[in-house]
Amino acid sequence: MDWPEPSAIDDQDERNGLHWKTRALVEWAAGRPFAWVDDEITDTDRAWVAARHQGQALLHRVDPRHGLTDGDFTALDSWLRLLA
Repeated sequence: MDWPEPSAIDDQDERNGLHWKTRALVEWAAGRPFAWVDDEITDTDRAWVAARHQGQALLHRVDPRHGLTDGDFTALDSWLRLLA
């Protein structure tokens, strides 16, 4: 995944609470299923993806104090099995 240059990021998105990675991820996925694991995912990101991405998407927030835990890997595994 190539991230956008800071100058290409829409300031309005940030003011609306959309993470700077969200648009780029949906564009890169191009309708394909994708999982995004991050410690900054919000309900705004989830709603934006749900409204604009035709494929399956898992936006999974990780607690930055703990990093990836067994529970996070279980959630990813469960989601992947649903796709299979």
